[in-house]
Formats: sequence, structure tokens, C-alpha cells
Amino acid sequence: MTSKEIIAQSFTLKNGSIIKNRLMKSAMSEGLGRRSGEPKPELATLYEKWAEGGIGLCVTGNVMIDRRALGEPGNVIIEDETHLEALKKWAQAATKNNTQCWVQLNHPGKQTPKGVNKETVAPSAIPFRKDLQRFFDTPRALREDEILDLIERYGKTASIIKKAGFTGVQIHGAHGYLVSQFLSPHHNIRTDKWGGNPENRRRFVLEVYQSIRKNVGDNFPISIKLNSADFQRGGFTEEESLDTIKALADAGLDLIEISGGTYEAPVMTGITQKESTKQREAYFLDFAEKARKICTAPLAVTGGFRTVDGMAKAISSGAVDFVGLARILAIEADAPNRLLSGKNPIHTVKPIKTGISLIDNMGLMEVSWYSMQLKRIGKGETSKPNEPALVALLKIAMHQSKSIFKKWRV
Repeated sequence: MTSKEIIAQSFTLKNGSIIKNRLMKSAMSEGLGRRSGEPKPELATLYEKWAEGGIGLCVTGNVMIDRRALGEPGNVIIEDETHLEALKKWAQAATKNNTQCWVQLNHPGKQTPKGVNKETVAPSAIPFRKDLQRFFDTPRALREDEILDLIERYGKTASIIKKAGFTGVQIHGAHGYLVSQFLSPHHNIRTDKWGGNPENRRRFVLEVYQSIRKNVGDNFPISIKLNSADFQRGGFTEEESLDTIKALADAGLDLIEISGGTYEAPVMTGITQKESTKQREAYFLDFAEKARKICTAPLAVTGGFRTVDGMAKAISSGAVDFVGLARILAIEADAPNRLLSGKNPIHTVKPIKTGISLIDNMGLMEVSWYSMQLKRIGKGETSKPNEPALVALLKIAMHQSKSIFKKWRV
């Protein structure tokens, strides 16, 4: 088979859901929610563009399950059916062209910039490292009743997503957000049933999965984005990740997307990757090969893919079933159609650097720069692949300051 034939193959999940090709759009933060949490019309425009662009599986940016806990200004929030009609319009646009669209469910835990929320909560009251404490508050440790409430929220939000017409959900269990914090012995030093050993630290994500499954039934896809490791001293290790993958697959999860890192160690951006890893294109392919040996659930890897041949090689090796694309789709929305025709993307993804090391060494700038590109596409404009990072940084700072002011003014 040729490279384009390999990535064009369809894939049938165990529940019968068919994904038309092996290209998956991984989650990116869009920042296109209203202050009320309602999705703006621009989201439908953006996702229709991706659906027309040929992607097989499209995973949304994080949708928050609790309005008290936003990851950044502009998050979509789903707590009830208040905005169901807007969600239906988004889902209808996103599932055109026989596209699967799964909504990523998230709670940031402590990983949210200062001023966005009235307080931050986490498994334990562990602060960020010293040089990042100017950006992030030290969280309050969650009470038992709050943990149980959050688990129920995941399930309820998933049921509304299904009702709106989306075709699946993804639990965000990577990049240092709440689920990732529960899994990490660095962030979770609890001594009750939610911490203290790897089995207890896994309890939260397994309970979240069961809550969602109870609310959506057996035939609705549930996936997870999971760290291969945190790449932090005392954090979530590869060994624990493999054990978690096996536990989730045994529980019935439909697809596992492998990533890695946090805002404190943002390896998912490619900034710290070794040259030998970049040559294979996929940042986490070595880990996927280990996961494949102990897991029968479909696997996806996101990060680093650049060419149709590199993507096809990853799939044909048997290590992964899907290749995840993200940043290239923020600057070239129809890149999947080019790949499916055997052509490489026009543009090349490069690290976004301001020249300010404190900003460049964490993941916030990357997230924000690409979010700006998504907003342009949502407005029907073209993206700006070469926009200077410093110019973008100033725009981002002004926008977030205005958003936080509006959120808290009386």
C-alpha cells in the first residue's frame, strides 16, 4: 500500500463506530466561548472548515465541566442544557462530510492563570515551581464531597454532549490538568483513597470513565488523552502510565491518545525533544510501542508528524492506529485533504518563541498563539502562519486582561 492509501483506511471501533481515515485532529484551545459559557457561532464555522478539510476524527478544544474552574478566558462550559441549541449547531457543522467529532472534557485543577477563577483547587495544595508562581496560584486541596461532585459532572456533561449530536467524548488526562494531577505523585500527596499509591491515584480517572459510561451507554465512544510521563522529578512515570493505560483499556475505553508533559515541562510542544526523536516525527512513538504490547485498545499519538510518509510509517509499524495533528490545522485547515492525496502540508510548524525565556519555556504561549489563529478561521479569515510571537503576546495580554476584568467586575 502507498502512504496515502495507508492513512486513508477507515477504522471501526469495537462499538461499531466508523472513523473514515486515520487522521485525527487533536485538541487545541479555541477560546471561542461567551462569558456565559455558550459556544460562539465562530466555533461552527471553524469546525465546518475542518470537516470539509478531510479530517477523520476531530477532537474539540477543552470544554469545561464546572464554570468555577476555567482553564482560560473563553472556554465553553457545559453544566446543563441551557445552551443546547448552540451546541447542536456546533455539532451539526463539525460532523459534516462523515466526520467524527468528539468533545474533550476538562477541569484545569490548579493549572489556570491567576485571575481567571476566584480560587483554584487540586488533589493537594502543591504550588507551581518558584519561577511560575507569579502566573499560577497555589491551589486548595479538594474535599471528598467535591471530588465526588466533579465525577458526576463529567458524566452529566457527557450526556448533554451526546444529546447535542456530537459523536463521542475525550477525557483530558494529560498536560498537567486535573486528571493528570490526580495521577501524579508530585501533585497528589493525598493519603485517603484518592492518593498514596498508584492504584489510588488512578481511582479518579477510572471513576470519571465509569460516570461517563453510565450516562452515555455502551455504544458512545469514550477516549482519553493521557501523558506518557510528566517529565518532572517525582511526577507521573512511564511505568505508571502503562499501568493506567492497561486499567483504562480493561475498563472499556475506546481510544487512547498518547501525549506528554505539562506547562512546567512542555515537551508536547517539541521545544525539548531530542533530534533522534524528531527524525521519527512522532514525539511519543517509542512509548506507543511499549503501550501496544500491553493494550489492545486503539492508540493515537500526537506531536511531531510532518509528512505523509512519516504518518504512514507510524501506522504500518503497528504502534498506532491514528496519527494526531494539531498545530498544522490552525494554519492550514485543509492539510488532511493534501495528505490524503499524497502531498505534504504547505506550511511547517515551528516553535513559537518571543525571546523571553520565562514565557518560551512553558506551554502557555504556544496555546495562546495557535488559539489566535483558530479565532481568525472562525471569523472566516485566513490564518497568519508567520505572525511574530511578540506581537501575538501583546494581543493576548490585552485580550485576557479585558476578559478577566469583565468576568469579575460588579
